[in-house]
Amino acid sequence: MFGFKKKKIESPSIDISSPLSGQFLALDEVQDEAFSSKAMGEGFAILPDSGRVIAPFDGIIAHIMEKSKHAILIEHNSGVQLLIHVGMDTVSLKGKGFTAHVSNGDRVKKGQLLLEFDMETLRENGCSTVTPIVVPGGQDNISRVEVVSESKQPENETVLRIFY
Repeated sequence: MFGFKKKKIESPSIDISSPLSGQFLALDEVQDEAFSSKAMGEGFAILPDSGRVIAPFDGIIAHIMEKSKHAILIEHNSGVQLLIHVGMDTVSLKGKGFTAHVSNGDRVKKGQLLLEFDMETLRENGCSTVTPIVVPGGQDNISRVEVVSESKQPENETVLRIFY
């Protein structure tokens, strides 16, 4: 009667750019069943072209594997968490080839260097450099996760959107 339209309310979201430069891979292309089956969560992977991992958003380091340094869990101010798992079978290196620039509990800014790794050391030790970036399952505050770009070079481009 009065021409009022209901405005669709979209839940808040976080745009995630790739924390590594390199080639985008869908999770089903990862040669590890835990990631390719999405048992670890939704997301994507990168075949890196450099050994640098940067923060994909402002947040806090919820957990870094202190001995192996191969995985980082970063938490957004909303409570949403993102796992960056560098390479496959890299836990076996026990930190060899990895340099962490952050510690558990550190506050970080988008683009800040979190971790460096020597890609040649990983390869020489039989480890893949393919790096899954996933939203771990079991986070009740997340309503959905969308891959929004499959650009072959996703650096500085939104690749994932998390709705909470």
